[in-house]
Amino acid sequence: MSLVLTPDQFDYYLPEGLIAQNPSEERDQSRLMLLDRLTGQFKHSKFNQLLTFLKPGDVLVMNQSRVIPARLYARNLDLDRPVEMLLLRKIEDGVWKALVKPGRRLKVGSRFETSSENNDEVISGKVLSIEPDGERIISLQGEQYLDSVGEIPLPPYINETNSDPERYQTVYSKEKGSIAAPTAGLHFTSEMIHRMQNINVENVFVTLHVGWDTFRPIKGKLDEHKMHSEFWSIDENSAERIRLAKAEGRRVIAVGTTVVRLLENAAQISRDGCLTSGSGWVDLFIKPGHEFQIVDALITNFHLPKSTLMMLVSAFSSRENILSAYSEAVREKYRFFSFGDAMFIS
Repeated sequence: MSLVLTPDQFDYYLPEGLIAQNPSEERDQSRLMLLDRLTGQFKHSKFNQLLTFLKPGDVLVMNQSRVIPARLYARNLDLDRPVEMLLLRKIEDGVWKALVKPGRRLKVGSRFETSSENNDEVISGKVLSIEPDGERIISLQGEQYLDSVGEIPLPPYINETNSDPERYQTVYSKEKGSIAAPTAGLHFTSEMIHRMQNINVENVFVTLHVGWDTFRPIKGKLDEHKMHSEFWSIDENSAERIRLAKAEGRRVIAVGTTVVRLLENAAQISRDGCLTSGSGWVDLFIKPGHEFQIVDALITNFHLPKSTLMMLVSAFSSRENILSAYSEAVREKYRFFSFGDAMFIS
């Protein structure tokens, strides 16, 4: 009889003081734990030493999605009360899915408005409908002003940051659409990427717009958890370079769990399990028992207890190996979560 997994089996003790509130002074100065996915053995290094652990011919697949200023501090025009909104996903021009608080102030038909500091640029709208989970479908006029009116939505566990908002973007971010950063990529500098090319390590760029599931807790059994859909795309050039690496036995290294979901989903939907180009929506929940078809190694940060990301990295190695490595990271006072340190699982 197969084991029924629960979120509690992916829990670990984390002192609050180890939750990184700001990024490291330099992107590549974070610590790096190296984990052998099969044996569970680990050792400690620095992220700026990553290139010494890469091999000629390796292909690093990087998510070029860029975080949008999706947090709006608005005013309910009907009640003359403040409301906070997080834009989750653009459904079509002028229509978005959003989280709001307090929810009681934004019922169907409620109107809201916010503007830039000088009031020259205004975003307004109203609630069109309420989803069963409480999310709102809203109309939005003036969405072209998001860059000056909205704010970059930092994760809920970050409340002290004094850093430049650009530090919550990767140096290679390009395609706007995420509401959270693909944080494994935050450690890379442009100079590191250039040096990789000098040692014949390829960089391949794909896009997956990171959604709210990064922070959404799991309730109940894993088999009953439904992931939110996230938009992904991979062009033919990137797909071909990854296919060639697999055919030649070279490693495909995912930079971040978002890249893992994209690549494994793209392989699943192809007829022969071979990666193909395309785009669409992915709601793949990777948990122990998943058979990886594309990804050979993974660069990732340290994730929230009981999260879907803990389950993904456990699927890639094992639950026991990951929990052991996390216990070591706590003992060694690694920095955790979005602005924290990194792990290379190979």
